[in-house]
Amino acid sequence: MSDYTDEFEQFEQTLKQASEGTYVLKLYVSGSSTRSAKAVSNLRAICDTYLVGRYELEVIDLFQQPEMAQEQQLLAAPTLIKQKPEPIRRLVGDLSDTDRVLYSLNLQRQML
Repeated sequence: MSDYTDEFEQFEQTLKQASEGTYVLKLYVSGSSTRSAKAVSNLRAICDTYLVGRYELEVIDLFQQPEMAQEQQLLAAPTLIKQKPEPIRRLVGDLSDTDRVLYSLNLQRQML
């Protein structure tokens, strides 16, 4: 029984560390288009609700840094890339589907 208890405690600790980890997010947008502005606004709202104090967000304008589109192999903008925690995920669009974004970030909607 002690092996099971030890494994369970280790599992619980791993889950706690994962939930406390920092999310590293990069949002690639195309200038100040309506769709890009909506993606930034939607992502900030999600992060401020579900990742308070646990995220790093970098917004990259592909008009100002066009080489980043090729470097990151982007086919559309806006595109969100979740770099950490792994696995890496990519989302394309204005991020208005909160449930889809939460699922992709491996977060659960918290009961209010």
